Amino acid sequence: MKLRLIIIASIFITLLIFVLSLPAQAAPAAQGVQYATDTPNPNGNIYYQVQPNDTCLRIEYLYGITDAQLRQLNTKLDPNCTLTIGNLLLMGVGASSNPTPTLGPSPTPLPPTITPTPFNGTTQICISLFNDLNGNGIHETTEPMIPGGAISVTEKTGKYSKTLPTLAGTDPICFTDLPEGDYEISVAIPDNYNPTTALTYTLHANAGNSAYVDFGAQSKDTTIAQPENETSTSPLLGIFGGILLLGGIGLGWYGLRLRRPASKLKESGLLKK
Repeated sequence: MKLRLIIIASIFITLLIFVLSLPAQAAPAAQGVQYATDTPNPNGNIYYQVQPNDTCLRIEYLYGITDAQLRQLNTKLDPNCTLTIGNLLLMGVGASSNPTPTLGPSPTPLPPTITPTPFNGTTQICISLFNDLNGNGIHETTEPMIPGGAISVTEKTGKYSKTLPTLAGTDPICFTDLPEGDYEISVAIPDNYNPTTALTYTLHANAGNSAYVDFGAQSKDTTIAQPENETSTSPLLGIFGGILLLGGIGLGWYGLRLRRPASKLKESGLLKK
C-alpha cells in the first residue's frame, strides 16, 4: 500500500516538473484602435465623411486639431456644431498631388491661421422720464421717474424698434444689445402731466458705448398750485375793501350833518329851542 502511494506521488511530481519546464508564451499585445489616414484629393485638401455617432470633439481628437481650427476650415458649422451623416468636413489644406518642382528646400507649411471675425458690437441706451418738480428741465437727484408713460426707440434704417412702459422709482429704462446706428427716441407722458422738455430726440449710438437721455414733465396739479394760492386771498381783500368803503361813506354822511345850519336843524326838530 505504501509502495503504491509512493509510485503515484512520483508520477505527479514528474508531471509537475515537466509542465513547469515548458517555455512561457506571452499573450499577444492588445491592438490599439487604428484610424485610416485620409488621402488628399488632387488639389491637396483632406476631407472626412461624417459617420454615425460622430461629434465635433471626436473628429478633432481624431485629426489632432482644435475646435477653432475645425470651425476655421468649415465655416458653415453652427454654434452647436451640428453634424449630418454623410457630409464632408474639410480637415486640412495641402499642396497639389503633382506640385511643380522648385529649386531649394521646400518651406515648412504653417498651420492654418484663424481669421478674426469683425466685431460689429452692440450699444445701450438708457432713458429717463422724470418728474420735473421745479420745472427747470434738468433732471436732479431728488426728482423721481414718472410711471404710466411710454418710451419708444427706433433705428432709422429699421434694424431695431421697441417700446417700453415707464415705471416708478429712480432708475432709467435701458434698451440693451442695440445695433450701432442712428436712433429716433420719443416719449409719451401721462395725461395729467405737461412736458418741460422736448419729447423727441435723435442720436447716433456707437458700438460698445452707452447713451443716456432725459425727458422731463411736470404734474398739472403742481403747475396750477401757485395761482390758486395767490387767488385764495382775494375774497379777504374784497371784504376788507368793502368795510373801508362803508366806513368812508359813514364818515362823509356824518360830516355833512355837522355842516348843516342850526336853523335848519331846529326846523327839522333835531335841535330843541
